[in-house]
Amino acid sequence: MYLMLAILGVTIALFIWGKYSPDVVALLSMISLFLFGILDSKEALSGFSNPTVIMIAALFIIGEGLSQTGWTAQAGQKFIQWAGNSFPKLLVILTLGSGFLSGFVSNTGTVATLLPVTISTAWKMGTLPSKVLMPVAFGSNTGGLLTLTGTPPNIIVSNSLTETGMEGFSFFEFSLIGLPLLLIAILYFRYLGHKLLPKNQTNNKPVDIDSTLHDWIESYKIDDDYYRLRIRSLSPLIGTTFSKWDLEGKYNVQVIRLKRRHPSRLKGTRPFVEFPTSEDDMRYHDILTVKGETEDINRLMISFRLGLLPLEPIRDELKHNLINQEVGMTEVLVTPKSILVGRKIKLGTYFKRFGLQLLGASRNGQPHMEKEIIVKPGDGFILRGTWENIGGLKRQHENIVICGSPEGMAKNVENLTRKSYIAMGALVLMILLLVLKIVPGAVAALISAGLVVVTRCIPISKAYKSISWTSVIMIGAMIPMGLALQKTGTAQMIANSLVSILGDIHPIMLLAGVFILTTGFSQVINNSATAVLMAPIAIIAAQSLNISPEPFMIAVAISASTAFLTPVGTTTNAMVMSAGGYKFVDYFKVGAPLLLLFLVVTLILVPVFWPF
Repeated sequence: MYLMLAILGVTIALFIWGKYSPDVVALLSMISLFLFGILDSKEALSGFSNPTVIMIAALFIIGEGLSQTGWTAQAGQKFIQWAGNSFPKLLVILTLGSGFLSGFVSNTGTVATLLPVTISTAWKMGTLPSKVLMPVAFGSNTGGLLTLTGTPPNIIVSNSLTETGMEGFSFFEFSLIGLPLLLIAILYFRYLGHKLLPKNQTNNKPVDIDSTLHDWIESYKIDDDYYRLRIRSLSPLIGTTFSKWDLEGKYNVQVIRLKRRHPSRLKGTRPFVEFPTSEDDMRYHDILTVKGETEDINRLMISFRLGLLPLEPIRDELKHNLINQEVGMTEVLVTPKSILVGRKIKLGTYFKRFGLQLLGASRNGQPHMEKEIIVKPGDGFILRGTWENIGGLKRQHENIVICGSPEGMAKNVENLTRKSYIAMGALVLMILLLVLKIVPGAVAALISAGLVVVTRCIPISKAYKSISWTSVIMIGAMIPMGLALQKTGTAQMIANSLVSILGDIHPIMLLAGVFILTTGFSQVINNSATAVLMAPIAIIAAQSLNISPEPFMIAVAISASTAFLTPVGTTTNAMVMSAGGYKFVDYFKVGAPLLLLFLVVTLILVPVFWPF
């Protein structure tokens, strides 16, 4: 038992010190439990076979699917619209939103979904992610108290009552205390907590599409030869394919995109042809997006009876019509070692081999308008293609530089596509599977994550990269700590001592003792393990005093979800740790006042709704 306490103390000290990565500290703790004979090998490694760990990894993939398909950018825009320029409003929206969602989705699922949205919104509003991510984590922990299935401790305490022959809690009974506590959390961050949140610099700033496009337009003069033409009723192009006319060869005009004005009239017709080929046909009222010099465009319009359409401001035009979750743009620079240097190539023809369109070229900071050039080091090109082909160009050409972050730009495209609704459908499916209890939570998350990957909402390679392995490994390595506390009798000894001291004073004092002990365990071990440990102790204590165990079970459920003091007590805290650049002490500084408020509210309201 004393050895167990020593390992626990050293582990907490290392977490607080912060010199080593949290996952490394957790692994050292797990190995120590095995080497000192407290756990056998199977018990020490049991955390990595725990369904919770599998579910966490799957939830990261689902969250990335929503991010890659435009939902996070959409949500970020809505958050900014609702909040205006008010940071306090943003805090209220994020805390309330995470709390409400976690009442129906797992806390980890809520944070995984909102994490990219919150980071993007923070940067766009001019603040740091560290000022808003902790409210999301704490809000989700609190929101789990709104429903029976909101968080595992709720189910555990309800089942414990049923096993003693009493009636369990109903689905929304927890909201009697959950709603007041969520309101307290919102008011706390609105008026006090935001002052305690740190200002940590992080490198997760999302790509600003507007700024990027502005730089490209200035450097490459993309707007000088960009036009949109409508096919009129008497145009000879109607009913023919591009191969018949050779517009690029004969008219020196590049067709970038074709938009169908009436796709619904023909079954199976796509509304856009992103990269027209020689076999694509043209129809009445179709819109051609083209590039070419003014004289060539005029000649094309006269020859084929085309109408010139007005453009949006060019930056909006490019963002709305040439970029989406599947198709994007990037800037490529040629290095001195590139095989392209010294070669005379027709730029447009060359990049077509890689499924890419050339929108602009630059040399020495000046637009380069020639169609055929001898490539020099430092030449730059603006290319358009699928995000996959843009990534493939780097693999085929070692000595070129793809500037910026194409993946980051893809996440910040706001318009939605078919895959966007598939990703949202995967999330809804997971919620239904969890609420209806059709399959276990980990299986539900895996099914939804599999749907996101199979439908290519995100490629499998990006799916693996989206998982925060630091969080997954840390949680997997810390779960055996709870098992060791129970196995050695350390937790039982501490709990029995507290009950014997406070039981004879007053039920309120015992309720406070149960809350403090439970929240103490929840800071360092899994909340489910904490609830499993404390539920029988709370029932025995209540029965020994001949009072109802219900208020004590509610207190266990609440305090098991109040891991506000450490990043390891709950998965949600761990998930935001690296993204917010938080240190161990940040959680204690922000979480301690909120934990005290929760204790006071619990002692006042719980006996009212669940009398002794």
